[in-house]
Amino acid sequence: MWKTEDGSTGRLIQLCIGYFFFYLIFGVAVKYFTEYLVNQIATPELFKSMQIKMNMEFLIYSTIGGNLLALSIAIGLKWYKLKSNLYKNVLGLNIPTELIYIIPSGICTAVVIPTTTLMYTLPISVMVAMVIMRGSIIVISRLVDAIQIKQKILKKRVYKEEEFAVIFAIAAVSVHLFFDKGGGFEFLKNTTAVIILTSYITAYALRLYIMNYFKNTRGKGVPQDNKGFFAIEQISATLTILTVGIVLFSIDNPKSYQVILFQEVLKQPSEYWKWEIIAGISFGVVAFFSVFLFMFKGRTATFAGLVNRLTSLIAGTAATLTSFFLFGGKFPKLSDWISLGFILIAVMFLSVAEKKRTAEMKLEKAM
Repeated sequence: MWKTEDGSTGRLIQLCIGYFFFYLIFGVAVKYFTEYLVNQIATPELFKSMQIKMNMEFLIYSTIGGNLLALSIAIGLKWYKLKSNLYKNVLGLNIPTELIYIIPSGICTAVVIPTTTLMYTLPISVMVAMVIMRGSIIVISRLVDAIQIKQKILKKRVYKEEEFAVIFAIAAVSVHLFFDKGGGFEFLKNTTAVIILTSYITAYALRLYIMNYFKNTRGKGVPQDNKGFFAIEQISATLTILTVGIVLFSIDNPKSYQVILFQEVLKQPSEYWKWEIIAGISFGVVAFFSVFLFMFKGRTATFAGLVNRLTSLIAGTAATLTSFFLFGGKFPKLSDWISLGFILIAVMFLSVAEKKRTAEMKLEKAM
């Protein structure tokens, strides 16, 4: 067993390996259910509409599987007993004061999960959607550091190597735009599309700020309880998703295409819905690694956000390649390989930053 210390480079590598492995599994599952199966059951004329329907169906049932796993572990292992900076007595119970912002973080998570897939139901190319989702997280992570440094919440500085990594990471996610035909940004004229995009970016920005606020405000001697944060956030997210789901399902004669589709896949799912729930279990595992990477101890939001996104980008390319060999999916395009090249350059800069950061942390311990 590879034993590592909290906040060490070894622990960081372990989380990246776990994130990569389960993201790879989930990525292959996504391609199988939303591409391969659609090719098998849909005629060319109905391919696009069937793919959108399968995207929605996979979102719903994989989310159920993922949430069930995450909740089972968080509640079963009692992770929700958060180690707090300060407890307040409410009706005889000691309540962590951090709940006031972790619960909203869970609500933000509940917004991020569906809007991620809803992006693919918009009048927008897949590549443009991917650039917006991946690029926005990288930029937001850097902005979070800038804001919290100014607020004197974050006492660390962002290394120039991290800045260079941001540049190459953005290049990695943007390279697809130059190869994507007919991508465009016409969706900005669509009100529903703008609302979904705005909701996604705003929710993720608030969530990343809250995560780093929690990480950077631990009191002296108070452990950074990422498991506690994860558990409370997931409970909040699940309750929010369940509540909104019930409301949307209860709407009579909805006019929104997305709501109509949502109700349809719940009332008349395909024969694969049970397998989609099982596939969602890997998504639930990914959620653990994702949160723990975003909140990795002793690192800036810029660094942690980059590690998270770059790992998922590499896993995404690996999933495309795996799908090609397993069931004849699409082979990675030239843009994927160019993007991977930029990713590796960004990783190189991050490795230099990691060496500097670990040396800085050792010096702080020695003082």
